[in-house]
Amino acid sequence: MSIALPDLPYAPDALEPHVSARTLGFHHGKHHKAYVDKLNAAIGGTGYEGRTLDDIIAAAHTAADTGVFNNAAQAWNHTFLWHSMSPSGGGEPRGALAEAINARFGSLDGFREKFKAAALGQFGSGWTWLVRKGGVLDIISTGNAETPLTDGLTPLLTLDVWEHAYYLDYQNKRDAYIDAFLDKLINWEFAAQNYESDRAAA
Repeated sequence: MSIALPDLPYAPDALEPHVSARTLGFHHGKHHKAYVDKLNAAIGGTGYEGRTLDDIIAAAHTAADTGVFNNAAQAWNHTFLWHSMSPSGGGEPRGALAEAINARFGSLDGFREKFKAAALGQFGSGWTWLVRKGGVLDIISTGNAETPLTDGLTPLLTLDVWEHAYYLDYQNKRDAYIDAFLDKLINWEFAAQNYESDRAAA
């Protein structure tokens, strides 16, 4: 059984004008697909074949199998990214997640300030994440294909800061892309679902 490229959870033009259909076409249809295709080519006939994406990430990371890990992690990261954005995103979190954000960052504005600083401060390619560990929220950045999954952290949402995620729409203005994500696209319902699932499993 090969790893499949998942469909986007919305139409390709659903995030416009903040992320264009052209950007999503390249990002999902070219970049994400390439990671999946390269992963399937690499794992065919190996001990990874037939395993879940999460299992492949864990095993390849432990084995320092860089090629398999990079493609598996990027396939996972991108799938998670599509759900971290929503055509009806933005606004404010509610319920237990909102309380946890206020407790950890002082306010939603405090969260936004720290998240934006982390995303702007990621040198080169990578990701910025809201994560939970041991009942505490944190904001981290990871380089290249790295993922919080290998550090025992539970991702709640992410933003891709590789240039291919925003360059067609924003050129070198990463700050404007981050603002669009935080103001209009961030999917608080998805983050809350991940938060509640992690609390229930604790």
